[in-house]
Amino acid sequence: MLRTNPQFLDYLEGLYNKPENKKNIVLKSFEKGERILTQNEVSSKIMLIKNGITKCYFVEENDKEYIVEFLGKGEIIGEIEVIKNVSCLCSIEAMTEVSVYSMTIPYFQSLIKSDLTLNNLLLDVFAERIVNTSSRASYQQLHTTEHTLSQLLELKSKEMEISKEDMASYLGITVRSLNRALKEIKENNNEE
Repeated sequence: MLRTNPQFLDYLEGLYNKPENKKNIVLKSFEKGERILTQNEVSSKIMLIKNGITKCYFVEENDKEYIVEFLGKGEIIGEIEVIKNVSCLCSIEAMTEVSVYSMTIPYFQSLIKSDLTLNNLLLDVFAERIVNTSSRASYQQLHTTEHTLSQLLELKSKEMEISKEDMASYLGITVRSLNRALKEIKENNNEE
């Protein structure tokens, strides 16, 4: 539910710490609630989360928000859009204070052409996203909302604060349905 990538973070910190890369990679901060990338807009940077938690979400044509994933340390954002030369596929918003390594697009493109380590990290990221997307889809088909919600509540109690609206968006349900599921979980816990 909360994706992290410590290997990618180590790799980018190594690049950032080289004096010759200071003009190509900078640290940038975002406040809680601030949008980092906006769906359908053109991104001017590639970013890797140094610390904090973000939500990655789509806004559908009917203005409903659907949270794809929660992203933490080491997760790269904006790379697909640069590789495919398209506008942002989704929005990324800071759920906590977030700092990112922000990389220029020409520098990222030059690394793709010359750095096998980066290419291997990107292949791993893409493969992981495919696995996570298919696993989540099948999981939500096979398990009740209450079961998935229980796991989300466990994550909430350990790692992050999440609103009811965001929980509902992540589960693909309405807040009303979420409230019913929360009530059912509470009643089941009281019976035990």
